[in-house]
Amino acid sequence: MKAMDELEKMFVETGELDEVRALAAKKVLAAGIQVMMDNSNMSKAQLAREMHTARPVVDRLLDPKNTGVTLKTIAKAAAVLGGQIRLQV
Repeated sequence: MKAMDELEKMFVETGELDEVRALAAKKVLAAGIQVMMDNSNMSKAQLAREMHTARPVVDRLLDPKNTGVTLKTIAKAAAVLGGQIRLQV
């Protein structure tokens, strides 16, 4: 059995697989938003203003450990930065 299969099996047995997957997805999302911000030379404060929201919302969006960000917030950030979100199930 591959190491990855063993790792996934362990997370299934401990009931943590969904949480691990959510954290991995959020880490990728936060990194992608940060790259878009860097490419646009946009600060957190500027992004918050453009999104018509508060700076702590942007902080949560960029926090790879915070999986409680809404799709609406993600979509607003992507739109402001000239992108869009794509979901796959």
